Amino acid sequence: MKILFTFPGQGPQVPQMLHRLPDNALTHSLIEQASRALGEDVLLLDTADALRDTRAVQLCLLTAGVIWAKQCQAEGIEPDFCSGLSIGAFPAAVIAGALDFSQAIKLVALRGELMQQAYPQGFGLSAITGLRQNQVEALVAQVNTAGSPVYLANINAEDQLVIAGSDAAMQEVMALAKAQGAQKTHRLAVSVPSHCALLDEPAAKLVEAFKDVTISRPTCGYLSGTTGRVYWQPEKIADDLAMNMARTVNWRDAMVAAYERDVRLALEMPPGAVLSGLTRRAMEQGEALSLCQSGMQVAGRLAARLRENER
Repeated sequence: MKILFTFPGQGPQVPQMLHRLPDNALTHSLIEQASRALGEDVLLLDTADALRDTRAVQLCLLTAGVIWAKQCQAEGIEPDFCSGLSIGAFPAAVIAGALDFSQAIKLVALRGELMQQAYPQGFGLSAITGLRQNQVEALVAQVNTAGSPVYLANINAEDQLVIAGSDAAMQEVMALAKAQGAQKTHRLAVSVPSHCALLDEPAAKLVEAFKDVTISRPTCGYLSGTTGRVYWQPEKIADDLAMNMARTVNWRDAMVAAYERDVRLALEMPPGAVLSGLTRRAMEQGEALSLCQSGMQVAGRLAARLRENER
């Protein structure tokens, strides 16, 4: 039986999230490393005002994800697989041993800037709950035009999907979805139309930046939240990281793949608990829990019990 670490995308960030990390030498060392790589104090990025900025949000999620996962490892909880949704792929790659933390900081700073500059206003993401993928795809095809673009962006579960595009187009799709019986539709706190062709150009620029970065063969499985495949080859991990901003997220298939690979404990790194709920839907047996809800002690006990059962 295996352990999976999961890392959230944009959405669950909260003010002061970096100031709520464990107060110990490990945290201080990693904060210092992040600040040195960035050339500024990362602890200034988690104010309410700062978190209106896509770059700041992504850097905070990367930093928090890596630090919490390192805390788990310090407590003896080692993952067999790491997977992240969108920006969460970067801390997943760091903890999997494929990407150096300092390099990740620099790449994510660039990623956030590229995404933010591409669509500074009038675009974003919206969630639709209660319809199937083929229904949402049909609505998107009905609304999508060059002047009012909209795309399917995330397949989080069979009936939980996210669309990306212009505010006007998303509003139209959500109205049609409600008319077809969607349980809930809502605009997400994300100002960039991620995971669709609208970000092809900034993704291509990030691909160029990756040419100067060394990606290593991971020490545990890197599970793509985009394709649902486990990658061991450095070139495939680099491509997945650079291009995931412009590719549809398929978290449903990724978690099915994890379960098929014998994952029976999935630990979601703070902040948030959304991924744990989605992951649980793919697991007939085992546990999927959020570290910020359950705590390190519970996670440690479950991990120890799982490893003991392997013997």
